[in-house]
Amino acid sequence: MTEKYINLADVREMLEAESNSKELCIAQRSALEHSQALTSLSADDISKLTTEIRELKFMTDYAAYKIGDILPKYPEDVRAIFAKERVNLSADDIKQIIEIVGKYL
Repeated sequence: MTEKYINLADVREMLEAESNSKELCIAQRSALEHSQALTSLSADDISKLTTEIRELKFMTDYAAYKIGDILPKYPEDVRAIFAKERVNLSADDIKQIIEIVGKYL
């Protein structure tokens, strides 16, 4: 089995569509409320953002999707996303990420 990452906006859209056709279980309702509270952009905008971020040479799929979910505005937020990655980000790398995210906010 291969891993596939999805962002919270996609989760929100899938669960909203599902809720229109049937009642959601408790876990699904909780996930829907969580995704609605934490996502301000559309799934299309997050997809565009994630695609653009993934073009950076140092970016992993995991980090790109986390950036799409969190939408970091400050360097500390970007560093927190990469805390477990084996990547040493320069100040320019962090600035580049923040600028890309800023285009979608």
